[in-house]
Amino acid sequence: MTTSGVAIWTPDFSEIIEESFERCGLEIRTGYDIKTARRSLNFIFQEWANKGINMWTIEEGTQVLTQGQSTYTLPADTVDLMEHVVRTEQGGQPQDINISRISVSVYATIPNKVQQGRPVQIYIQRLNIPQFTVWPVPDGAYTYTLKYWRLRRIQDVGNNGDITADMPFRFVPAITAALAYHIALKRPDVAPDRVAMLKMLADEAYQLAADEDREKSPQRFVPRRSYISS
Repeated sequence: MTTSGVAIWTPDFSEIIEESFERCGLEIRTGYDIKTARRSLNFIFQEWANKGINMWTIEEGTQVLTQGQSTYTLPADTVDLMEHVVRTEQGGQPQDINISRISVSVYATIPNKVQQGRPVQIYIQRLNIPQFTVWPVPDGAYTYTLKYWRLRRIQDVGNNGDITADMPFRFVPAITAALAYHIALKRPDVAPDRVAMLKMLADEAYQLAADEDREKSPQRFVPRRSYISS
């Protein structure tokens, strides 16, 4: 018995949409069927941004910090920052130093917000156009660069059916199951019991993919020591 010898098949959006309609017991008959399916896919991608950390959307980025400037704009498709360090060049060697994330409440209590020095704290504002503010404000002692790892949005579906989804193959069954459920919700000719089944299958498919899509390096927890003195 022979095998294909390849394991590269990834369905494009037209195949995902067709499979989703078939799971509802339906056929694609009009251009509007394609349009409403694409719209549902974009809604699902936005929903997934709220469900947790999608590992494949983590990207590395940098921002050169300017002396006297505290606030900077992040790429518009940024969901959040995962990690961040301040890099300095000393003796021709880059050194990364941790910078702590603080809340708006902590930033508001800083008495001198224009104090200059090496930045040690970062306040992230998750606005429509996200931005971050560092404190102290960068001084001129070194060239400071904020190096960060961000979560970005999943790319939109687009208008071409031959485009593939912006996700690893492990999540293709989950997006197909989720789309089938969304289509069933919008079609009165789909039986209620099938809608309930599709919802269960969509939740199960996403959970299976999300459980596998995780950091697998070993973790070590070190207790913080503290002393009480009189």
